[in-house]
Amino acid sequence: MDTNLLITKAARFERPERIPMRFSINASCWHHYPKDALLELMETHPFLFPTYKRPAPEWKQPYIPLAARANQPYTDVMGCGWHTADDGITGTVLEHPLSDWSAFHTTWHLPDPNTTDGLYEVDWEARERAWAEKRAKGETFRGSLRHGHTFLQLSDLRGYENLLFDMYDGEPLLDELIEELTEFNLAIVRRYLANGCISMGYPEDLGMQNGPMIPPELFRRYIKPAYQRLMKPAKDAGIPLHMHSDGDIRSLVDDLIDSGVEIINLQDLVNGIDWIAERFRGKICVDLDVDRQKITRFGTPAQIDELIREEVTKLALPEGGLCMIYGLYPGVPLENVKALMDAMERYSLIYS
Repeated sequence: MDTNLLITKAARFERPERIPMRFSINASCWHHYPKDALLELMETHPFLFPTYKRPAPEWKQPYIPLAARANQPYTDVMGCGWHTADDGITGTVLEHPLSDWSAFHTTWHLPDPNTTDGLYEVDWEARERAWAEKRAKGETFRGSLRHGHTFLQLSDLRGYENLLFDMYDGEPLLDELIEELTEFNLAIVRRYLANGCISMGYPEDLGMQNGPMIPPELFRRYIKPAYQRLMKPAKDAGIPLHMHSDGDIRSLVDDLIDSGVEIINLQDLVNGIDWIAERFRGKICVDLDVDRQKITRFGTPAQIDELIREEVTKLALPEGGLCMIYGLYPGVPLENVKALMDAMERYSLIYS
């Protein structure tokens, strides 16, 4: 079955045929691992890579986004300057176009949402034709704002410290900026909905290793109202709302659910498997982001198998409520990569 439909069934507790599992290989991996080793792993794990076809021998690594090109600074459509030291690893914003409020509405203006997604220039008409072709073939697609659409976008524009001072000081220009940014993002949400997306995503990192990047009271004052406005059209359309955040977001999840989130994509060990199970099992669909810091990087294949088994046992129900995703980055031993793929495929069928 189409992975998008599986995720929707899991989100609605409609007994999916298996637990939806996804495995994402970051573009940087293709120059850190032997190419043939990764291709073989993909070829031998059809549940994780259902549309995979082994490429020709001359195949080269995937396209690397402009914001992830080593030693090639990229200024995005918002005027934010991205820098990275490794091809494929999304950079860090070091130039903030609104570090001084004097630029607001003078030298700096929001771009046109009809020509961009907020990070790159976009040919929306071409995308709409592609979506129409999918619909004609009975295929589905998921809509999503760019990663870092609101809080992180504000941080990139102003700088993280400046932004928090603005919030604590009650800077009136911040309210004006948030209003304009929300309208920009809403235009993109509405475009996806108008073209028949099966779900809508709102990816944005809010957590650190311990606790959130923004105090809950400031999140409720400045960010939550924007989230509620952005999520309402998708909620009214009756499609699942997916929210991704890295880090410890335990003190924010009630506000995220209250805003309309139906599928919460959060990290396992940072937030705690038992806490996630107690808070969400049987209530809200968890799209579990599998550990990339400890066990998969430094553990044994047996420990990896035990981790996935524990997570599926504690979080899944026959009715649904669990999806899982792993993002592979350089440094994980290949034997651990295989063990993880094996375990994800094995335990995806636990209720089948």
